[in-house]
Amino acid sequence: MNLENLCFEVQGIAKIAGLFIAEEREKFNLDTIEVKGKANFVSYVDKQAEQLIVDGLRDLLPGSGFIAEEGTGSSSDEKYKWIIDPLDGTTNFIHSLPPFAVSIALMEEDELVLGVVYEVTQDECFFAWKGSKAYLNGEEIKVSVASTTSDALIATGFPYTAFEKLEGNISLMRHFMVHSHGLRRLGSAATDLAYLAAGRFEAFYEHGLKPWDVAAGVVILRQAGGKVCDFNGNNEFLFKGEIVASNSAYFEEFYAIVHKHFL
Repeated sequence: MNLENLCFEVQGIAKIAGLFIAEEREKFNLDTIEVKGKANFVSYVDKQAEQLIVDGLRDLLPGSGFIAEEGTGSSSDEKYKWIIDPLDGTTNFIHSLPPFAVSIALMEEDELVLGVVYEVTQDECFFAWKGSKAYLNGEEIKVSVASTTSDALIATGFPYTAFEKLEGNISLMRHFMVHSHGLRRLGSAATDLAYLAAGRFEAFYEHGLKPWDVAAGVVILRQAGGKVCDFNGNNEFLFKGEIVASNSAYFEEFYAIVHKHFL
């Protein structure tokens, strides 16, 4: 399989979905929102964008499986699985607030091998594949070289479930408010990871996540020189629902801080 060629085809699919999302945002009606849970929304835009993506990916890689936020397609024991978030940042989208993004990753067996994050509002397409550099709109990107909390701008997210970790989260936010350049909460984990890969952040952490929130961004971040793990330092971030991510220079210090507060 030629992952480079496949990645460029996936970018095209992501941009088609992104164009649909952008066009629908101009005429979107709040009455069409469905509530999946507290502060967890879905609309016809999510569902139709996902169908566009799945249809396109089926043609690219027949016989592959799908792990998709809105349940389009299916997955069992396929060698190749697409992990899809058609609209990461739905709450932002319904409020006309950037960012929101299309996120598409490919997993071969248990390994993430390709990732595309298309941030719709800025027309920024981040992408990478196994063995490649990381790119933004065709230009190479790399993580920052800042190595300490005092030089770091940190991204995070606020969960709408899993509130049992709330005290640790508040304690950790307090630490970074005092000791870092500051905290940012954009509302799209896929975008957070892509921005981290581009050197706009030094680090990112969050819990209560799903595989489709982070899969593509992790591929891009790793190929840009970053590192990821779960809150215990293991490689179970994809399905465990928690992630610690940063540039390589800051990773050990950052992980130790997050781990301490979430013990």
